[in-house]
Amino acid sequence: MTRILLDECLPVKLQHRFLELDDSYRVATVTGKNWNGIKNGKLLELAQENFDIFITIDQNIPYQQTVSKFSIALIALQAKSNRYNDLLPFLEPTVKIIKNCKPGKSYTVSI
Repeated sequence: MTRILLDECLPVKLQHRFLELDDSYRVATVTGKNWNGIKNGKLLELAQENFDIFITIDQNIPYQQTVSKFSIALIALQAKSNRYNDLLPFLEPTVKIIKNCKPGKSYTVSI
């Protein structure tokens, strides 16, 4: 089972798409956890307690945070917007990364 947390900047309905792609995923959202507005460092600190992977479109997090100090992997999507339809093409490449990602590492998905 892979535990995934989607950042608040991502549409909540992406949660369902990840579950459709692999039913072994346990996917939650920052919004669903009521963690909206928590700064990135604190958010990663909280997330690492219950999640394996944090997915965002915030390209700055890998540069602003020392991801290696957290026991969670970070995946940043290089999308042109956070609109649902703009993010759909990123799902399958993201799933490929999820299968091999390691805690404390950051990954970028671009298409």
